[in-house]
Formats: sequence, C-alpha cells, structure tokens
Amino acid sequence: MNVEETYAKGTTTFMGLELIVAPGALIPRQETELLGRTATELLRGLGVAAPRVVDMCCGAGNLACGIASAIPTAEVWASDLTDGCVAVARKNVEKLGLGGRVHVRQGDLFAGLAGLGLEHTIDVVVCNPPYISEKRLEGDRAELLRHEPREAFAAGPYGLSIHQRVVKDAQPFLKKGAHLLFEIGLGQEKQVKILFERAKAFTGVRLVPNQAGELRVIVGRTLANT
Repeated sequence: MNVEETYAKGTTTFMGLELIVAPGALIPRQETELLGRTATELLRGLGVAAPRVVDMCCGAGNLACGIASAIPTAEVWASDLTDGCVAVARKNVEKLGLGGRVHVRQGDLFAGLAGLGLEHTIDVVVCNPPYISEKRLEGDRAELLRHEPREAFAAGPYGLSIHQRVVKDAQPFLKKGAHLLFEIGLGQEKQVKILFERAKAFTGVRLVPNQAGELRVIVGRTLANT
C-alpha cells in the first residue's frame, strides 16, 4: 500500500498496534520498529520499576505508543514541532487508552519539555529524526515530498542536523547510565557515531542491524549526569 492509499485508509499498523494516520504527520514505517524493539529490550533490562521515556520527533506518536504498550509501567513524553504531528499523536494516545502514561507536547525539540521537571530523570530517549539531506530531497528523494510533510525528512546539508542537536540537548534530561537511541539513514553510522564521541558524555556506543544486516539504529549510554 502506497502513501496515498494509506492516508486514504486512515490507519496503519506499527509494533502490533493499529494507529491513526493523517496528512501532516509521517506515516510510521515498518523499519522504525527496530528502534522501538531495541528501546523496549533496553527498558526491560534496566530493572527500573517505572521507567521514564522521551520520544523526541514523535511524528504520529508510534514509538511512544508502541513502547508504552510493550512496557505497561513506563511513562512516556512525546514531543514534536508541528501542529499536524501533535494532533495525530494525541489521537493515537487517546485511541489506545494511553492518556494516563503518554503525554504529548509541542515544541522545538526539548523546548517542548521545558518546565516539567524532567531533568536527570529520563531512562531512555528515542528519536526517529529527519535524516535526509536537502540536496537529496531536491534530487533522487524528491518523491517523498509528494504527500508527506517536508519537516519529516529534511535535515540540513548532510542529513544530520537533528541528530547533532539531540545528542547535545538530551544530555540534561538523561540519568546516569541512561540510553539515547536514534534511527539513522543508510550509510550514516560513522557520522552519527562521531557525534556521540565528540559529545564526551556517552559510552558503549553501538549499532544495531536490521534483518538485512543494514545498520539502522545507534545507541549510546550516558557516562554521568551533565
């Protein structure tokens, strides 16, 4: 089913959940389930009774809802910049009855979480950011913009502008030994690993392959509170 058909249907499936989709928010992709599964496995291994999670660049809220459904004791804050994403994410939270544990906020990255007292309390931050360069969106990936919002894809001249900001801005929110996870584009693993290393705030940076052996998720663990 293509993008136009999926929007017309109004729903899609992600991590076993039926989610609402609508123009203005990226349709959740099956490949992003790798990020959700990796985060879920980490959370189960932490031994935290009521883990706290942030889904940054939440889009339709698919990761927030998927993680909250898989980890019934988790509390999740989901945030995105655009009205369209926030509206769809809130509809999905309501549809799935997760309103008591998933909170959808709006703002420019972590500005959406300001004033909530979440600093140094978060166990896991997941982020499926835009990661396509402006040049590619004007060239071989231009078809992506036919139906879905540019904000869901565009990430500066190298496709890394949001990764770079989140590596820095997530640090004040993460606990000691907490994890930051990204979805990455094909071939971006070296550049994003360098972003983690330059931050000097993470250890044990590792890459997670999909079933085809492609490196599509990167994970770093905090050294200490910053």
